[in-house]
Amino acid sequence: MRAHLPAAEIDSAGTSDWHIGSPPYGPAIDAAAKRGYDLSRQRARQIRRADFYAFDLVLAMDASNLADLARLAPADATATIALFRAPVDSADVTDPYYTRDFEAALDLVEEAAAAWALQPHISSARSSAASKSRV
Repeated sequence: MRAHLPAAEIDSAGTSDWHIGSPPYGPAIDAAAKRGYDLSRQRARQIRRADFYAFDLVLAMDASNLADLARLAPADATATIALFRAPVDSADVTDPYYTRDFEAALDLVEEAAAAWALQPHISSARSSAASKSRV
């Protein structure tokens, strides 16, 4: 997402408290690095109530996490909650930790990230810090 929307504030969080403070899985870091993405400074965190107000868009990688986000979101949340691949299809991005197919997961992520960047309501974040989107 950052590659497509450099002026947007983008963060990552999980719906559970597993691995809080830990870096991404080593093979995921390696696969991303082969495509020019540096995940080495990323650390796991759990989504917070405040995220549903601080961000314009909260995306889930799969239907299970989408349901968790809908359950966790406050009734008056201002963020839109959606499936990550919604602009492309309704497919899940399966967790490559279990499938071991990091390349396929990256393909799905890259395709959806490019599609989100073309969405009219966030496309201005490609170059304008004044109209900063928070994803």
